[in-house]
Amino acid sequence: MSDLKLSNIHKFYGGVHAVKGVDLDIPSGEFTVLVGPSGCGKSTLLRCIAGLEEVDGGQIDIGGKNVTDSRPRDRDIAMVFQSYALYPYMSVYENIAFGLRARKMPDAQIKRRVMQATEMLNIGALLQRRPRELSGGQRQRVAIGRAIVRDASLFLFDEPLSNLDAQLRDEMRLEIKKLHQELKRTMIYVTHDQIEAMTLADRIVLLRDGVVEQLGAPLDLFNRPKSRFVAEFLGSPKVNLVPAMASNGVVRIDSDITLPLPMSSGLIKATPVLLGIRPQNISRAGSVNKNDRAAIEIVTEFVQITGTRALVTFSLGGNSMIADLEVGADCVPGNDIKIKFDMNRTMLIDPQSGIVIYPPSATAS
Repeated sequence: MSDLKLSNIHKFYGGVHAVKGVDLDIPSGEFTVLVGPSGCGKSTLLRCIAGLEEVDGGQIDIGGKNVTDSRPRDRDIAMVFQSYALYPYMSVYENIAFGLRARKMPDAQIKRRVMQATEMLNIGALLQRRPRELSGGQRQRVAIGRAIVRDASLFLFDEPLSNLDAQLRDEMRLEIKKLHQELKRTMIYVTHDQIEAMTLADRIVLLRDGVVEQLGAPLDLFNRPKSRFVAEFLGSPKVNLVPAMASNGVVRIDSDITLPLPMSSGLIKATPVLLGIRPQNISRAGSVNKNDRAAIEIVTEFVQITGTRALVTFSLGGNSMIADLEVGADCVPGNDIKIKFDMNRTMLIDPQSGIVIYPPSATAS
């Protein structure tokens, strides 16, 4: 049985159709990430699940029970918001315990749950502090602790790390992942950050204009996107796209550059395409062998050193592209570098519809 089942969910705000017939099954214990650009409907969908927004069509089932018209408190959920929403004059202990006291839980049980949660989140030493005495990361841990003690069957996170700096976001992502492994509860996490989606999710639900564009495991969406939108949204730096003509086992970028297509692409008739290749699937070629049709020589235009790697910008067929290469002494603007494309990891996209022709997109599991 699915822990959460959404059936044909619709949500309107006046004349704006924010969520358009979303169907979703999330099994018990899964970490699902709702991701997409601003305005795609991800936070609205989460608020509908929580009962903070009334749906205008469809049904929501949690644990096999229809909760479409139930109050938030009757849905057995716990929610962590972008805003910490801590009571400023209460201690960490009292902030975490507040919801349990409101439910008139016995003091001994409250203490046991609070101590378990704070130990799990490594904030046991902060119990008597006030929120103003905490860092941003510590405040977010307290907010998460307040959700943990609910012992809910379903945890909802609405962009909880957006207010943190880059280092704290990295640390908290790991903490949330550890938390999921320890609690073994169903978690639904909303973010606009594709890195968070890729690193946290068991499955990603990528939304676009209120509909599910694609659903699946992170690497399935990354390597086998359904559309240009999915290919461009996931991955940093973004996928390289260059207009080309594919036919008879090759793809021609211009009169001088012809690259081999994978045998399984199946394109024989001349077909205009967008050739997609991720920067990570471009490597140094050593020496360009005339028999290696996937290797070419480029002239570097810009170089961004990231440590042991360099993001090298170059031009191919009049189109700007980026290669993610090992740093070398030749990684300076104006130098010639020999590179090789992993053609088995390329994508062919219909330039009109934006649908990926090759490889076949991953099916949702």
